[in-house]
Amino acid sequence: MAAREASKEYAAGFAAGIATVFIGHPFDTVKVNLQAYNTKTQVKEFRNAFHCTRQIISTEGVKGLYKGASSSFIGVAFESSLLFGLYSQTKKFLQGESLSTRPQLQVIVPSAAYSGAIISLILGPTELVKCRMQIQGKNSALSSYTRYNGPLDCALKTINNEGIRGIFRGGLTTLLRESIGNAIFFTTYESTRYYVHSRLSQTRGRVSKILQDVGIGIITGGLSGMAFWAAVLPLDVAKTVIQTAPDSKSCCNPFQTLYSIYSRVGFRGCYAGIGPTLARAFPANAAAIVTWELTAKILCVERD
Repeated sequence: MAAREASKEYAAGFAAGIATVFIGHPFDTVKVNLQAYNTKTQVKEFRNAFHCTRQIISTEGVKGLYKGASSSFIGVAFESSLLFGLYSQTKKFLQGESLSTRPQLQVIVPSAAYSGAIISLILGPTELVKCRMQIQGKNSALSSYTRYNGPLDCALKTINNEGIRGIFRGGLTTLLRESIGNAIFFTTYESTRYYVHSRLSQTRGRVSKILQDVGIGIITGGLSGMAFWAAVLPLDVAKTVIQTAPDSKSCCNPFQTLYSIYSRVGFRGCYAGIGPTLARAFPANAAAIVTWELTAKILCVERD
């Protein structure tokens, strides 16, 4: 019975991952390009997110916004399955026989940080491939980067040129981003979910239950996603720079990388891509949470 419940949690997480990529990948492509090119010198490659989007569409069409999406669909779907599944199972284990319905930070934070650390082992290689695919383009200004025929070609060339360690480049930064970010994400999610449910308890029966659940999922998911990225965006910038560096021997220390970016372009460089990141965070994570909760409900997963 426990194994069946766990499998349902992982299935719900898998569905959430697909929804996340479908909604959020174009925003992510713009973010990665801003992080890769606007952190090199004082002169910006792209003036802003809209300029970057126009450049990509004008040279590669709308499909250019979905570069690297195939590896992202695979990676994020499995990553999301693990994240939500591990979080739910670890949370139940740490709660034990507690009957409290209030969010318990001593349970939420370690459950989320542990889950984030585990999924970083998958996210590291898949995001490296995704980022390298996203920054290549037809523009001659992008010619300093290796060209790839697809995600598999990118992975094989990376391993061939840099060894197995190369495909895990930026792994420490990814681990820090995911463990810290998900602790913030699930703390925000559980707290806002509890608050909104308690505030709406008197409207039960007057509002369609399904519409109410969708509305709560949109609010809690969107706010949690924005909290995640607002907190860890500098680590994400460092990860992008480390994973897309043309020189495989360049620095892999996230803090040294951020200091180097700060020295070159100032504080704004450490938050490169914040516009499309936050624009993506709300709808993508709202879709993820709504899909996760509705799929769990369809599969009859018990939730507090």
